[in-house]
Amino acid sequence: MLPRFLLLGLVCVLVVRAAPIDREAWVSRHHPVNRAVDFDAPLTVGNGGFAFTADITGLQTLAGDYHRHGVPTETLSRWCWVTDDNPQGYQLSDTNQPFRMADGRTLGFPTRQGTPAGEWLRRNPRSHPLGVLALEWDKADGSPLSPADIESPDQVLDLWRGVLTSRFNLGGVPVTVVTVCDPASDTVGVRVTSEWVERGRLRVRLAFPRGHDPAVKNTPGFDWSHPDRHRSELRDGARGGAVVRRTVGATTYHVAVSRPLRQAGAHAFLIETPPMGGRELAFTVGFSSDESEAVAGASVDALLTASAKAWTSFWQTTAAVDFSGSTNPLAMKLERRVVLSRYLAAVQLVGDVPPQESGLTCNTWYGKHHTEMIWWHAAHFALWGQDAALEKNLSWYRAQLPAARRLAASRGLPGARWAKMTGPDLRESPGGNPLIVWNQPHPIYLAELLYRNRPTPELLATYRDLVLETAETLAGMLHWDAARGVYGLGPPLWIVQEIHDPATSQNPTFELAYWRWALGVAQQWRERLGLPREPTWDHAVAHLPPLAQHDGKYVALESHPDTWTRRDSRHDHPEMLMPLGVLPGGPDVDRGTMERTLDAVLAEWDWETKIWGWDYPMIAMTAARLGRPETAVEILLRDGPNNRYLPNGHCPQRSDEKMDPSAPPGSRRREIAVYLPANGAFLAAVALMVQGWDGCSIPHPGIPKDGTWVVRAEGLRPLP
Repeated sequence: MLPRFLLLGLVCVLVVRAAPIDREAWVSRHHPVNRAVDFDAPLTVGNGGFAFTADITGLQTLAGDYHRHGVPTETLSRWCWVTDDNPQGYQLSDTNQPFRMADGRTLGFPTRQGTPAGEWLRRNPRSHPLGVLALEWDKADGSPLSPADIESPDQVLDLWRGVLTSRFNLGGVPVTVVTVCDPASDTVGVRVTSEWVERGRLRVRLAFPRGHDPAVKNTPGFDWSHPDRHRSELRDGARGGAVVRRTVGATTYHVAVSRPLRQAGAHAFLIETPPMGGRELAFTVGFSSDESEAVAGASVDALLTASAKAWTSFWQTTAAVDFSGSTNPLAMKLERRVVLSRYLAAVQLVGDVPPQESGLTCNTWYGKHHTEMIWWHAAHFALWGQDAALEKNLSWYRAQLPAARRLAASRGLPGARWAKMTGPDLRESPGGNPLIVWNQPHPIYLAELLYRNRPTPELLATYRDLVLETAETLAGMLHWDAARGVYGLGPPLWIVQEIHDPATSQNPTFELAYWRWALGVAQQWRERLGLPREPTWDHAVAHLPPLAQHDGKYVALESHPDTWTRRDSRHDHPEMLMPLGVLPGGPDVDRGTMERTLDAVLAEWDWETKIWGWDYPMIAMTAARLGRPETAVEILLRDGPNNRYLPNGHCPQRSDEKMDPSAPPGSRRREIAVYLPANGAFLAAVALMVQGWDGCSIPHPGIPKDGTWVVRAEGLRPLP
């Protein structure tokens, strides 16, 4: 046997000489391809805060069919919001319900969502669809273009360049549509090539619905009613183009088209085809809230060049995990899900307002941002070499600190408290939302991920107030239980597992562990900033109660310790696993107890009633930290409820259908057509399984060591 120092030297040589991952090959083997009309597989181009999702035609020609039977095709941004008139003057306080606090006080929380005020406040403001681009084809029978008309489709999304190419026949005549998004502006470029264009029988129509159906909370369809309640004013544009000025209530935005438009209805326009009977119709459509920016941008060719440059740079600089050479049949499934999730996250999760759970594909919860999801939406960016994307999300939190301070003060708390279901202004939405608390430590965790990657005084200064004021609120939310000599959390509160009575819930397992960890990190920030430790935080951490357990297993919360004795308590999120998985564990977490808890979740959890797409990666993270890579891979890729990924990389959620007795058997309409927290959680889990965590010395600790896996990783960062 060679001496250890020679072995180490050999390993070092192998590492140095190992060929870098061929990034283009890694990405290109996972280009989404459609060779049939698949309502579950629309494809998206976008730039992070704006996205255009296309059907098999490369546009949104079959939008109604895709919404009715699968995943919608829409044009969405994170800057366009509408608000209905409020003649009754509804205020958040109109929905208050009194709750008895742990210290004996009575405090109102805006939880009455079923009242007129509650409904209005939940629906407003809401994200607004920008417009619909569709092909119009003159058929012999005069009927609209339908899915049955699409012959021999061959559609490819080139992930390496961010370009969608759709080829198909109409009436035996070939049609090619190229679709691209400008990385620097909210502009779509389209090139339609066909003999039908030359004959004047194929056009592109730009139409504007009034918005989404406001009566539908999740995955609403377009509202084409009441054309008199919104305006679409056609104006001349620069360089021979046109501009449509859109007005919906108090919201105004502008749509600049590089070619002339012809009115075809109150809210519909035809894009003029080129003169002289050309076979090609090329144009750009730019969307903007600012009239001065409503000028048709660069040519389609220029957009194609810019997109290729931006996406090539993205793929060359992001972290990567290559499983080529593996013989395990799950390896390529895992790699494909990584690549598609990286693309979807970059396209949909980096806007002016942090994302809704359906990203920029369709609306859920009226487009509101759920702040408890920001960890799943954005933590992975720091782990995969995209700090700027995480900072873009946190820039909104920093800007909303004044609103967070006002919210904290309204609850008698110091510091900054974060609303849960909110629009651009951080105003809470009535319902159970104001009682959720596990969103509160997230800004500390996310800022810490950035500091680990870039430990500079400048970064500390940037996020100082966000971290320290969030920590002040965390400490203020605890109450002293003199009889026990410990601090308690709640009531009222709604824990991660959203099935318990918030009026009586106290000391939930994950939230207690998160408070302990986040306050400890905030103390480190104080020391890094040259400040003394805050003694009240140290006292709180030292006097938090132990994590509740029963029969050698962790339970969801201390006040309702029936997780393992009552089946109805074993659905929704198994939060008792999160202290060792999402969090690194600590003196409050016993590994043996957590191992038994994991086994119990795997054997006894009610997966069918309701579980979510981020639960699978979360459980995989716990399994990986417990040294069980086989379990981690199995649960991460399990074909289970709400963990079935579509050909385009999306993960729809159907659990609410089972909970709704009115849903017909075999219904295709999903409550949530796509669910980006699943993709983000998946990427975080893969980072942990491949790169590990602080103090982990096992290479790729979440990947089985059975000889069937070949792993090459570049640029990944470990978790705490």
